[in-house]
Amino acid sequence: MAPELACPIAPVVDVVFSRWTTPILWTLNEFGRQRFVELERRISTITPKVLTERLRRLERDGLVVRTYHAEVPPRVEYEISPLGRSLSPLFAALTAWSPNLAKVEEARRAYDAR
Repeated sequence: MAPELACPIAPVVDVVFSRWTTPILWTLNEFGRQRFVELERRISTITPKVLTERLRRLERDGLVVRTYHAEVPPRVEYEISPLGRSLSPLFAALTAWSPNLAKVEEARRAYDAR
């Protein structure tokens, strides 16, 4: 059986929850249109190379819109697309669940103490 038939959310997880995709989408959703350097500052642990790669992938997937302004110097801005914004309820649900991380840590400590 194909994995997507066994677990219909697996393809969604592949698109939305790769290592850097979620922080990028969340940042654009929370703070609006950003220049590359602004994203880089907000997601301080990402390298410029990886940020570039992820932004390209997100643009290809239709989750991010890249706008090039032909100025001197050139200006490029990124914003979450309507399709990307449709993930807002998912971000809100995950944020609401995040207090449970303390319980996860507690369970890990209990497990490791065995």
